Amino acid sequence: MTDRAQREFKQRRARARGRSRRGWSRLPGEGPPQDRGQSNAVVNVGWGRLIFAETFETAEDLAAVMRQEAPDERDITINVNNPHVVLAQAPEAFFLDPSHTFRLEFEHYRPRTDRMVGVYVRRLRSSADAEAVNRIYAKVGMVPVGRDFLLSHRGSRRIVHLVAVDETTEEVVGTITGVDHERVYDDPEGGSSLWCLAVDPQAPLPGVGEVLLRHLIETFQTRGLAHIDLSVMHDNAPAIKLYEKLGFQRIPLFSLKYKNPINEKLYSAPMPEAKLNPYARILINEARRRGVTVEIEDAEGGLFALSHGGRRVCCRESLSELTSAVALSRCDDKALTHRLLARHGLRVPAQHEVDDESDARAFLQKYGRIVVKPARGEQGRGISVDISDPVDMVRAIEDAEIVCDRVLLEEFCEGADLRIIVIGFKVIAAAVRIPATVIGDGVSDVRSLIDRQSRRRASATGGESRIPVDGETERCVKSAGYDFDVILPKGTSLAVRKTANLHTGGTIHDVTDQLNPHLREVAEEGARILDIPVVGFDFLVPDVAGEEYVIIEANERPGLANHEPQPTAEAFVDLLFPQTTDRFLEMKEPRNATG
Repeated sequence: MTDRAQREFKQRRARARGRSRRGWSRLPGEGPPQDRGQSNAVVNVGWGRLIFAETFETAEDLAAVMRQEAPDERDITINVNNPHVVLAQAPEAFFLDPSHTFRLEFEHYRPRTDRMVGVYVRRLRSSADAEAVNRIYAKVGMVPVGRDFLLSHRGSRRIVHLVAVDETTEEVVGTITGVDHERVYDDPEGGSSLWCLAVDPQAPLPGVGEVLLRHLIETFQTRGLAHIDLSVMHDNAPAIKLYEKLGFQRIPLFSLKYKNPINEKLYSAPMPEAKLNPYARILINEARRRGVTVEIEDAEGGLFALSHGGRRVCCRESLSELTSAVALSRCDDKALTHRLLARHGLRVPAQHEVDDESDARAFLQKYGRIVVKPARGEQGRGISVDISDPVDMVRAIEDAEIVCDRVLLEEFCEGADLRIIVIGFKVIAAAVRIPATVIGDGVSDVRSLIDRQSRRRASATGGESRIPVDGETERCVKSAGYDFDVILPKGTSLAVRKTANLHTGGTIHDVTDQLNPHLREVAEEGARILDIPVVGFDFLVPDVAGEEYVIIEANERPGLANHEPQPTAEAFVDLLFPQTTDRFLEMKEPRNATG
């Protein structure tokens, strides 16, 4: 750093120390304009505008700017001291965001003394980074940002876009955006703010959010700024816990937003589907977007009915009345599925239904490594994978009998666990599923790591994905040479389940674009054999880009969530109500003289 740069840095720090003692941001119109920096400050952050309330002379001026929100964007008016004054200007258009505002004074910040192993943080710098950021946004339900916007601001000093990268895979696993208020409107208080902290819900690494947040804090701290603010939903307990851990404190500032479809759930009463699981909600949301009428029959059971143009279809998540009872039975009975697919020349592993212990031992001796599963069941319940010991096999059979009195033994096949979604006899999505995995920190035992990872998975999936601490998990941990009470070495990755089901803590990663055309043909042929309009096939493949495969299962009610960015919900509603497809509506829509 040059002498001049050092002097400027010291001057900024001195100003920041003075500003940090000034107190809260002023009300709109409070104090002379020269004390508020630039007047009517607004900055576009990609998903909408940040409107700085403290820079406006009057509530009327502020309301006029708020009304200029662009379609499909989400503006946020921040640093509002007297929100009721602004709301009174247009109560039919604005609402008070149900979020808390937190502030960290940099003079109170304490950095970590160690470095988190497995992840590093850098600036967003490429189209691939921008695509990864939007994939993460989609997974956590955030508004996407245009690729061009992200790329054009990758070197910005006003808006800072950072990404967290897995050191092993070089994949982007988290992102954060910060705004330097001094560079936006010459903020006399030397403030900054945090926006869009998002971590891939399937990232196995713990603490990614904290690493990103600390990096952003330290970036703004080195610029000589005084503090950083953030807005967080009042019921987001995990995020609030992290912020308070780093020293953030609540302050009496508020945010206002415009009433638009994106924000509807924040200002309207909870809809009946609020109690539905994510697999039903994704379909409900898409149906409502099309103007399809939704009737919730039983939220706990995932039952709902969709109506449009005189047609009414009852559904249980992705299982609809379009699936016949016979087609459902073909998938429900795993032995029947196996026989039908094999009879038509599709590859399936060797399979045997258990009669007694002696024939089970003979099957194990013949194949060496086997899978034990109930003949009926779903969500991975009662399945034990890669059994090679007779004692473990007997225990696994007993576990499977709890789910179904008929138990199947299956030849164990190596390969990636590939889920292929077929809707309307066409492949819509393909994803590799990875079994639940924990990564050691050198301090925590395996049981604690499993517990923490299970909580993260549950939080990311609305409670749908958890890692059971049961006999099968214990067997998998022991087969890897560990025990629940052993401290896992720092950076060590341990798969704690053999099955990759989402409901037992597995993660799912989109590979649709890499899928071999032959595997597409096989999946579509399998759907025709079973005569089922919506189905999820479970393949085992050495390589998703290759032609080798075995089909191990067919699911009549596959979960259509977690397949971002593939249009699974759109394809489902297309199947039920083809007259509501975007393409159909565009064809019907009258065009003007210039169209």
